[in-house]
Amino acid sequence: MSQFFQVHPENPQLRLIHQAVQMVREGAVVVYPTDSGYALGCHLGDKEAMERIQRIRKLDDKHNFTLVCRDLSAIATYAKVDNTCFRILKANTPGAYTFILNATSEVPRRLLHPKRRTIGIRIPDNAITNALLDELGEPLMSTTLIMPGDELPLTDPYEMRDLLQHHVDLIIDGGYCGVEPSTVVDLTEGVPRVTRQGKGDASPFLPD
Repeated sequence: MSQFFQVHPENPQLRLIHQAVQMVREGAVVVYPTDSGYALGCHLGDKEAMERIQRIRKLDDKHNFTLVCRDLSAIATYAKVDNTCFRILKANTPGAYTFILNATSEVPRRLLHPKRRTIGIRIPDNAITNALLDELGEPLMSTTLIMPGDELPLTDPYEMRDLLQHHVDLIIDGGYCGVEPSTVVDLTEGVPRVTRQGKGDASPFLPD
């Protein structure tokens, strides 16, 4: 039976954030809000928790997981970022974007695209996410909370509790945060390429 925390969307209660992060460190799968809908997350190094997320969403091994980071300083550890990429990231984060970058050797192989050695990177603009990442001190491994067969993410934390109470360890109710997934921008070849239009404004990455 999952726990259910109601966390203030602008002033997260640090006691609850501390408890949530402790659960992540101990292997929990958590549902948490971002700036573009709710996500499933777990500890970066936890293979068993990742496999639980794969079962919840019925994902195959070709699914690109995303590393949700607190700020740009965390990215260089996990992704190869040249000056051009860094300027693009700096100009568009935090925000509702997932950037596909070439991964470094620090990223566990199981998180990578099986053929391309790429990783998705997110820096959301959400107070609860930021509080979790500040406390955790490293990225969260994440994927959007879209159930198998659905086209849109789940939005109601009470519905999430009904559906997932036996499959996740914690649901963080941070209020309504939208149904659009992040906009995905591929930066692996130097020139930005929008591969999914979502909540983030794609116009900075489109050809003139």
